[in-house]
Amino acid sequence: MTQTETRAARRALDGRPSSGRRAVKPERRNPLASFSFGRRSASQAPAGPRATVRQLIPYLTEHKGILAFVLALSLVLAAVGLAQPLVVGRVITLVGEGQPLGGLVWLLAVLLILQGVLSGYQHYLLQRTGEGIVLTSRKRLISRILNLPIAEFDSRRTGDLVSRVGSDTTLLRAVLTQGGVEAIGGAVTFLGALIAMIVIDPVLLGLTVLVLFVAVGGAALLSLRIRDASHQAQAKVGSLASAVERSISSVRTIRAAGATRREVEATEAEAVGAWEMGVKVAKISALVVPVASIAMQASFLVVLGVGGYRVASGAITIASLVSFILFLFMMIMPLGQMLGALIAINQALGALGRIEEILDLPDEDADDRRIAPHAIMVGPANEGMQPDAPALEFDDVHFAYARTTPNDPADPGNDSPDEHRPEPDVTERQPVLHGISFRVPRGQRIALVGPSGAGKSTILSLIERFYDPSVGAVRMGGLDIRSLERTVLRSQIGYVEQDAPVLAGTIRDNLKLGSPDATDVECEHVLRAVNLGGVLERDPLGLSAPVGEDGIMLSGGERQRLAIARALLAAPPILLLDESTSSLDGVNERMMREAIDAVAAGRTLVVIAHRLSTVIDSDRIVVVDQGRVIGQGTHAELVETVPLYRELAEHQLLV
Repeated sequence: MTQTETRAARRALDGRPSSGRRAVKPERRNPLASFSFGRRSASQAPAGPRATVRQLIPYLTEHKGILAFVLALSLVLAAVGLAQPLVVGRVITLVGEGQPLGGLVWLLAVLLILQGVLSGYQHYLLQRTGEGIVLTSRKRLISRILNLPIAEFDSRRTGDLVSRVGSDTTLLRAVLTQGGVEAIGGAVTFLGALIAMIVIDPVLLGLTVLVLFVAVGGAALLSLRIRDASHQAQAKVGSLASAVERSISSVRTIRAAGATRREVEATEAEAVGAWEMGVKVAKISALVVPVASIAMQASFLVVLGVGGYRVASGAITIASLVSFILFLFMMIMPLGQMLGALIAINQALGALGRIEEILDLPDEDADDRRIAPHAIMVGPANEGMQPDAPALEFDDVHFAYARTTPNDPADPGNDSPDEHRPEPDVTERQPVLHGISFRVPRGQRIALVGPSGAGKSTILSLIERFYDPSVGAVRMGGLDIRSLERTVLRSQIGYVEQDAPVLAGTIRDNLKLGSPDATDVECEHVLRAVNLGGVLERDPLGLSAPVGEDGIMLSGGERQRLAIARALLAAPPILLLDESTSSLDGVNERMMREAIDAVAAGRTLVVIAHRLSTVIDSDRIVVVDQGRVIGQGTHAELVETVPLYRELAEHQLLV
């Protein structure tokens, strides 16, 4: 491709006209790079982790049918509750007048039983709906987390993400279960009691409202501090989860290094930090919760004293005073519900801020719609690709990882002028690849060799579109892979990572990860092809044998071969193998090479290897050093022309 064509292709992807623009310099960032890492610019940064009630409403409207029914129950309960003081007052009046009570006692009993039954049913519905809200939030979080750009996982801690799914979401339940909806019905009760008290004695009501106003005003001001404290507490819980996850996943290394005591102390320090933030929330809550009790006692004493005086003066009757006191209790109880709901909502908003922080992140495909609005579909047989184009091609590819500055999760604002705007994570970019160019013809085996840190694994990550180039293009069948849907692109590729991760579960679960429709016969065949038949024979469970957390029940070589078997089972046209034989002994390495040779027929292979003996028979070897291609050719050619390759070969006794 000529330089003019290259520039035109880049302009086409950038959505700009092909005329009137200078050539792109090698070190200049491609405009596409702003999409590569799934991050926002400063102007697009979220307003911060503080959530608002408006963000909470969608979680409630998903259950609007049940919530409407619960609200109706609250209104019925309010009516039932308001009727009771009226009936009691009538009973006292009739007793004082010496008249028969008739059915009033039975009516009062029915009202009490009905209130108990309806309250229990309402509680069940609220608990169930609360669990539904938690489930909804967890589903959204899980879906978003598993679709985030890979760069997000480079800068975030696993334990913190797990904490958001497991811990933060549970606080949303409290919005309903701790008086959120009941407070609406309570408001009706409050209003009804207020009207009845006005009718009975406006003077007593005025004194009561004055006491309540002072108490509620103070509680409302204190509750505003709960939201920020709750967010900080949940952030500390996330830090604790991260510390525990780190310690457990590395427990063998920690014990071997004699660092158990230090790790225990460090993790305990995180636990203490979470405890301190929890105590802070408790202190604020402790100032708010007693308000209802204090308001009730103070109001009761005022009403009892002043009301007794007014009864003695003949201004009101005994029956009216008793009814007023009952209505007072009915007015105070909803007030307690509303204060409890206020605390629960503010705690939920603190946790919701952390949830929304993740949900607001763009997913891996978010910017693809801007890069390639008309994605080109590619069938399993590479339909639609240019038949004469190489299977893969790197054209002047530059790439830099985003380097991040760690944030204190309990202080998301850091040093930002706006305390609620998070400090930008990305501070600078770390260049890794510099003008990489090479081709991988169809059906050939290409080996990437070079010292550690040269950028070989990064090249495979770009092929998989875990990241996108800062400058240049990676093509498959002549098409820029940024114009392909990621799922379709990856269906063409089998990828075996350097550390060969194994998922907790069974052997079958691991094999069928990318081939869910594979049969047991196919699974057993591919296992034997990579010399893993012995694993089936040593455990009577066969394919159902568990592999343990991170495949701990398998040896390092077995984990690597299982990862290769998983890729081979999918039988993609392109295989990417990153140090696929690094954990094998000489015998198994030979058998593995034979297995790869067998499945390589008709496929394209890109292999990374430090052992040159495993790749000397490749169709072409690409030598990479410090992010640059310094030589391409066969083993014999590179020994003569590339000093670095000759040095590597001499160290491995191949020259």
